[in-house]
Amino acid sequence: MSISDTDRQIIAAMQEGLPLVPRPFAAIASQTGLTEETLLHRIAELKARGVIRRIAAAPNHYKLGMTANGMTVWDVDDARIAGLGAQIGALPYVTHCYERPRALPGWPYNLFAMVHGATRDEVEAKRGEIAAILGAACRGHDILYSTRILKKTGLRLKQKG
Repeated sequence: MSISDTDRQIIAAMQEGLPLVPRPFAAIASQTGLTEETLLHRIAELKARGVIRRIAAAPNHYKLGMTANGMTVWDVDDARIAGLGAQIGALPYVTHCYERPRALPGWPYNLFAMVHGATRDEVEAKRGEIAAILGAACRGHDILYSTRILKKTGLRLKQKG
């Protein structure tokens, strides 16, 4: 997939994060020599082409006081996983939820949901809420607690050359 020099400039201007100003896209447009309208149109085109998937905040949960973070993993009936996964993903304390293939025989889990809380007790209570939603469709579950924060970055372009 190729991108134009202008699109490369737009991505480079956004890849370290949006500026914390009232109109961040106007600031990026000014930086790249475009109008805000043109910038937003080009971003929409990049999204439509799949070059950019989304523009989203990536909070540091530790700085927000959520130091007990766990990836809950669930063995959910394949016939019900889509609907149940959507329900779990919509919970306010789940930051991402997705289906993955099982890696049998040792890893029977096919639904993953990241849960955040201030304490492990809080995360365990939230895991209990998820278990109640999944009900009999869930055959087993576990939780993998974070031990350190990993650097979060979005799209990064290599310099042309």
